[in-house]
Amino acid sequence: MPETQIPVTVLTGYLGAGKTTLLNRILSENHGKKYAVVVNEFGEINIDNDLIVESDEEVYEMNNGCVCCTVRGDLIRVVEGLMKRPGGFDGILVETTGLADPAPVAQTFFMDEEVRAKAKLDAVVTVADAKHLIARLGDSPEAEEQIGFADVVILNKTDLVSPEELAEVESRIRAINSHAVIHRTERCALPLDRVLDRGAFDLDRILTLDPEFLEADDHDHHHDHDHGHEGHDHDHHHHHHAAHDPLVTSLSLRAGELDPKRFFPWIEQITQGFGPDILRLKGILALKDDPERYVVQGVHMIIEGNHQRPWRDDEKRESRLVFIGRRLEVDMIKAGFEACAVAPA
Repeated sequence: MPETQIPVTVLTGYLGAGKTTLLNRILSENHGKKYAVVVNEFGEINIDNDLIVESDEEVYEMNNGCVCCTVRGDLIRVVEGLMKRPGGFDGILVETTGLADPAPVAQTFFMDEEVRAKAKLDAVVTVADAKHLIARLGDSPEAEEQIGFADVVILNKTDLVSPEELAEVESRIRAINSHAVIHRTERCALPLDRVLDRGAFDLDRILTLDPEFLEADDHDHHHDHDHGHEGHDHDHHHHHHAAHDPLVTSLSLRAGELDPKRFFPWIEQITQGFGPDILRLKGILALKDDPERYVVQGVHMIIEGNHQRPWRDDEKRESRLVFIGRRLEVDMIKAGFEACAVAPA
């Protein structure tokens, strides 16, 4: 294997499992390496770019849909560009959207000759939410795909489940993928050498799972890139399901400053009332009389928030909130959010 090949780690996992938490750790810990980061975001507002802590890494955010549907060409272009940059990188990190099947992302590093010559897929790392994984395996084909393709599974949020529940979750993971290494974590806290430079991607095993993995996309793969389109399946994979649940949508909201006395009771009401259908919510908020940015994140009925850093003088104090979920009551959520805004002086 040529020494010039750059190791590529694909970070995947269902919405809210903790991928961004892990990425923040990789980008902030003092490991002395330089990583290029490719981030994918499902939603109109580039919130993930703000949630990734400031560092010397360059974050490429391609805010145009799911990797498996629309970003394949862009991903190749970005990776080719990264490999031509002077100084080089110790590795490339590709964070997939929570709705993406990792197989097409992994395929990218075998399909393109230039990429294949200069980059090697080091590992597919799947972050799994211990509290919600079993429910996701029941209603979301993508969650099963992500576990099935993993070399490493980070079983995160173990503090939110009982020992019996944790054992059941691990058993389900093992039933899908008996080869992956499983690490139990809280907030994705684990030594990074268990994630990076693993040399763990086993092509022979993937070909056993998916005999057509290395075949080009010339067999009936010219589907419409519309999230709600029924012809959105992937014929190259022998057990692909009809793809993204057409009921899953993204709602992006913007406002100026918010009144915390109105916002927090409202978001609590929304998450309690619609929790099972809210796959993910995340936002960066400007709260009245608060000098710091407030980051809020949630999965179903669990929501948490914390201050991130002071607003800079050159920043617009703006609140942005994204919901990803099923059957979202768009008009009601919009109206409630807007009612939390502080009237301009």
